[in-house]
Amino acid sequence: MSRLVSDTLVLSERNLSRLRTAPDLLIAFTVQPVMFVLLFAFVFGGAIQTPGYDYIDFLIPGIIVQNIAFGGFVTALGLNEDVTKGLIDRFRTLPMARAAVLAGRTLADVVTNLLSLLILLATALIIGFSFDAGAGEIVAGIGLLMLFGYAFSWVFALLGLMVSSPESANSLGFLAVFPLTFISSAFVPVESMPGGLAWFAEINPFTIVVDAMRALWLDAPAGNAVWGAVVWSLVIMAIFAPLAVRRYRLAAAR
Repeated sequence: MSRLVSDTLVLSERNLSRLRTAPDLLIAFTVQPVMFVLLFAFVFGGAIQTPGYDYIDFLIPGIIVQNIAFGGFVTALGLNEDVTKGLIDRFRTLPMARAAVLAGRTLADVVTNLLSLLILLATALIIGFSFDAGAGEIVAGIGLLMLFGYAFSWVFALLGLMVSSPESANSLGFLAVFPLTFISSAFVPVESMPGGLAWFAEINPFTIVVDAMRALWLDAPAGNAVWGAVVWSLVIMAIFAPLAVRRYRLAAAR
């Protein structure tokens, strides 16, 4: 266990060090999220009715959840690059815990997600977002976001190990996840959607996590949303982490 922890930390540091040598990767965690916030707040916001909320207050929890979920793209791209360039074979020759490769990747996502979250919150507060919650609820919301982002990192880890190129990982990731974020309560009230879409949006894990964030940060009615968001995160992790590990073993055995 001590070897696994130490190797995971080393590989996590290795993944984060890429940001120094390839600073353009920071765009995904800094400029892009801010651009989405400003576009939705000031271009689409005036056309969307959100009873009981200013649109900025309604928007911020949803767009943060979307951005945190997409934080795992770096894991998908990085793992695919390591496989195609043969780096996984080099890792196999080292005296290291094999599970540390995936664990280090997903742990690095927690750090980059936290960076992205801080930038988004700073932007949100500047344009008028305000919390209607105490410090405990705010911290609980941040913890929930990190858990959900970590769970989705395993989704992207599996994706990166399945496809043949980084470009394919990028395209398939957007095709798989982007519709889920829009068919949810992230940007518009579910009640405004047609019947079939509204039904899907109600059971969509993105809706449950977004509703949980609004309950924690805006004092919206919680229902079972907070616990539901925790359960969904654990279920996603329980399904995709073993699948990613199995796929990694197959890739390493080739």
